Amino acid sequence: MSRHLRRALVGVTAAVIALLSVGPSAQAHGFTSTVYADVTSGEEGHIRTKLGLEYDLFVVSAADSEDNDPLFRTGNAAFENGDTAAQAAALNAHAASAVAYVTRRFSVTSDGAACAPARVGDFTMGRREGVPYAGLLLDWSCPEGGNHEVRSGLFPDAETYVTGTKTIVTYELDGRSGSAALDAAHPSFSTAQSWYERFWEFFRLGAEHLLGGIDHILFLLALIAGSRRLREIVLAATSFTLAHSVTFMLAALGLVAVPSSVVEPVIALSIAVVAGWYLWQIRRGGDHATGLTLGPGLDGTAGRGHFGLDRAGWTRLVVVFCFGLVHGLGFAGALGIDEAFSWTLLWSLLVFNIGIEAVQLAIIALVFPLLTVLRRRAPTAGLWVTGAISAGVCAMGLVWFTQRLFGV
Repeated sequence: MSRHLRRALVGVTAAVIALLSVGPSAQAHGFTSTVYADVTSGEEGHIRTKLGLEYDLFVVSAADSEDNDPLFRTGNAAFENGDTAAQAAALNAHAASAVAYVTRRFSVTSDGAACAPARVGDFTMGRREGVPYAGLLLDWSCPEGGNHEVRSGLFPDAETYVTGTKTIVTYELDGRSGSAALDAAHPSFSTAQSWYERFWEFFRLGAEHLLGGIDHILFLLALIAGSRRLREIVLAATSFTLAHSVTFMLAALGLVAVPSSVVEPVIALSIAVVAGWYLWQIRRGGDHATGLTLGPGLDGTAGRGHFGLDRAGWTRLVVVFCFGLVHGLGFAGALGIDEAFSWTLLWSLLVFNIGIEAVQLAIIALVFPLLTVLRRRAPTAGLWVTGAISAGVCAMGLVWFTQRLFGV
């Protein structure tokens, strides 16, 4: 083996080890939270915001920030007992602290001038993604102005309870309607922004989601490692994309609901199965293994059909498509939108999905040519590298599957 090939082998293997060493804490669906903000025009000079806040996080954060131990004790006890009425009662009994926490971190301005908030009615309770959410309606009295800005810094990383909080805003304001995704790096949006600036936020959110989701990246690496020709990875990636796009849209629009306790273990299992399948083909074919799309003889000549695939190739696409359906539910759960259908929301979700696909294509464009060159110049080294990648991915998938299944 030449020096350059040894370097390539070491480099690829080191990259896989680095990814695996990140561990479950860097999964796509870790300790994050999503805030929901519905912003509408009220009476003249007034703005209405309806906020949805993850209940247990809200109680802990507000009690800590406002130094309110009774709120923590009663609110936490109500959460552990699953008593919805007691949860609302705890917040309403300590409404001053709860509202103060929110209004210090969530604001509305009119042409740069601050709007004054006032609570409307009591706290209410609901559920999103299977967990209790508190509802808070605020009325904002604003100076006369043309454009409004909404800023959110709720549940910041500095509080150490969660990381990467997102605020999903839907609005009908200043004669405009749309959606925006806010986070620590992009904490505000203005109704003066253009449509492409608002949609860029969802594109960025989708790209960052996949980049931060080690489980989805490992699934993609397993597909790349098991594909020897460009056609194979293109078909596999297309199958995966079509599948997760369908369930992503249906779930994000609230038309399909599957508990995360089911989705997350299956995502982990899909990683192990796709990687393990390639390892099984290597075991069957030895040095002549050519990926999952080849037939019984593993020589690429048996039973070729449409797209140059045999029965094993079509079986692979079906498996990838089925697992893609589950991954789409995971993407939707991470974004956390389950609002009623609207064209504005639909376009925002499509842009989020395009952000995911852009990163996926970039990973394929980066990794697949390197493996192709290695396989052609040193077939044995290529087999060892793809085998090492698949073995590591399979092992991590099985670890995650066990952890998610049993809640370890």
